[in-house]
Amino acid sequence: MSATLSASTLLAIPLAPLAGAILAGVFGTALGGNFFGRRWSHTLTILGVLISFVLSASVLLKVIQDGARFNETLYTWMVVGGLKMEVGFLVDGLTAMMMCVVTFVSLMVHIYTMGYMEEDDGYNRFFGYISLFTFAMLMLVMSNNLLQLFFGWEAVGLVSYLLIGFWYNKPTAVFANMKAFLVNRVGDFGFILGIGLIVAFAGTLNYTEIFGKAGDLAKLSFPGTSWMLITVICICLFIGAMGKSAQFPLHVWLPDSMEGPTPISALIHAATMVTAGIFMVARMSPLFELSDTALSFIIVIGSITALFMGFLGIIQNDIKRVVAYSTLSQLGYMTVALGVSAYSVAVFHLMTHAFFKALLFLAAGSVIMGVHHNQDIRWMGGLRKYMPITWMTSLIGSLALIGTPLFSGFYSKDSIIEAVHESHLWGAGFANFAVLAGVFVTAFYSFRMYFLVFHGKERFDQNPDAHHESHKDGHHDAHDEHADDHKPHESPWVVTMPLILLAIPSVLIGYLTINGMLFGDFFKDAIFVDAVKHPTMKELAVNFHGAMEMAVHGLTTLPFWLALAGVASSYYMYMVNPALPTAIKRIFKPIFTVLENKYYFDWFNENVLAAGARRLGALLWANDKHVIDGGAVNGSWKLVNLVSGLVRRVQTGYIYHYAFWMIAGVFVLMTYFVGYPMLNQLLIK
Repeated sequence: MSATLSASTLLAIPLAPLAGAILAGVFGTALGGNFFGRRWSHTLTILGVLISFVLSASVLLKVIQDGARFNETLYTWMVVGGLKMEVGFLVDGLTAMMMCVVTFVSLMVHIYTMGYMEEDDGYNRFFGYISLFTFAMLMLVMSNNLLQLFFGWEAVGLVSYLLIGFWYNKPTAVFANMKAFLVNRVGDFGFILGIGLIVAFAGTLNYTEIFGKAGDLAKLSFPGTSWMLITVICICLFIGAMGKSAQFPLHVWLPDSMEGPTPISALIHAATMVTAGIFMVARMSPLFELSDTALSFIIVIGSITALFMGFLGIIQNDIKRVVAYSTLSQLGYMTVALGVSAYSVAVFHLMTHAFFKALLFLAAGSVIMGVHHNQDIRWMGGLRKYMPITWMTSLIGSLALIGTPLFSGFYSKDSIIEAVHESHLWGAGFANFAVLAGVFVTAFYSFRMYFLVFHGKERFDQNPDAHHESHKDGHHDAHDEHADDHKPHESPWVVTMPLILLAIPSVLIGYLTINGMLFGDFFKDAIFVDAVKHPTMKELAVNFHGAMEMAVHGLTTLPFWLALAGVASSYYMYMVNPALPTAIKRIFKPIFTVLENKYYFDWFNENVLAAGARRLGALLWANDKHVIDGGAVNGSWKLVNLVSGLVRRVQTGYIYHYAFWMIAGVFVLMTYFVGYPMLNQLLIK
């Protein structure tokens, strides 16, 4: 029998960061601003996340060594008819892995924040926010029902809104967080419809009960149509994932999230928020496996995101935006893996990506600090000798990102490519091209950034706008005041230590875990895999002969040579012949114009959708003012007022007036009934 887990231990995992968030938020921010002080704020929040990580690691060990499982309701909120709304935890291999990823990356971000946000006025508030973010994501991944999942889903959205707009005095930050909020509302509308359909036809919110009725749901049609109900449910759920995980065409919010401080960029892009959609689809895999149409839809959306968002990374000059577009592309890879039923491969890439993407973002933040908050890679260069730790860890993160054999990204990314190659679902052909072409594109823009930042000529003194750009990220760096010159400098230990700790799993985690996660029983009972209907993973297992053998074989495969070609191309174009990119841009100016305008999605959203909504609102307001208020509402009271004014003239209150009108009325009636017949007879004669 499997070992059991303690409910109190599991409850402490999300509550520890929540306690830190409340203490830092209330006593460090709300009550007079600095009731706790900076030291107490970061100490309490870091301690909360550390406790959560240690407990999560112990849970993971029990899951691996003893096969421990947990699926219980802790609290029943309400019962409506036969529908139970509960708070409970489901812990299996998928949950335990996500708990460790979330808490470890969050812990690194918390430590890093002490250095990056050192002189920011919102220091305590920021620690409260990121600790609350950790709590929300843990509640999401640990849930055993859709109600709690939706709570965590919306909570991470709320906190991301607060963090993207953390510097609320910056108009661009306010615009970015509102954009993220609105785009995610579109996705969440589809998500809540999917949950509503499940409740309507399955009558439950509990995962286990829903999966038990999956076969019955697959036999039903959507009312009034010939569509399969399970297909409609899965597509609605995936629309929610498109918003959270920034899939085309709901991807537009993620690059603008760079307006927030760099630590939160790392947390959003690596361990929280964007990973929620991938996790949700993997968790709901017993439903998605029953609809080939939904899976094909997922394949196409993921393929477009993986390839076309990668193209945008090529022309970015902001160091954080290059990394942001790489996140979009890698999320597309994960989505494609979900679409070809390689759920375990998708979450495996989610895990490896979390480490090297957090590393790349935090390294980018270190670079920004080192060059006094300039973010334009065109005005960097030669930083290797000034920032050796940041340089080496950035190189490790870049090698992992492009899928270099033996690095963590290689094992997960190549597994996705192989899984797509083995799939026979509609859309898999285009997906195969997209993920292969994406290898070259990823390598090109990743090492374009790497070479421009760390190698070549030093250009940081040549930027005419250096002093104006130095504080455009919204906070002040103490090093600027005390530095004798503007030469770059290595970051303090609270920044470099997380870089080193993240670099280790960026190299090793794929090698150490691929066998158990993809071909062992780590995800047993957590992710649905039907080897008869969709034999993708079975085909991968046949070709797998060990992590080292896979790496050696990877040196002979097409993805490796495409990645190598991307690195070589970027080196030649930006180190050997830097005039070539300008010439190419001049020749292919129309294409560059499209890329620089991000395929005009922002233009369409702002000038068609948003402007159309405003015009519709203005029309409805005019209708409300002139037709409803002016005609129906105001017109009715004006008519009543007119009639009452006329009636008021005869309602004097004097009895003799009423007597007079009564006598006059009798006279008129007598005249009519007596005088009219007499007059009529006289006329006849």
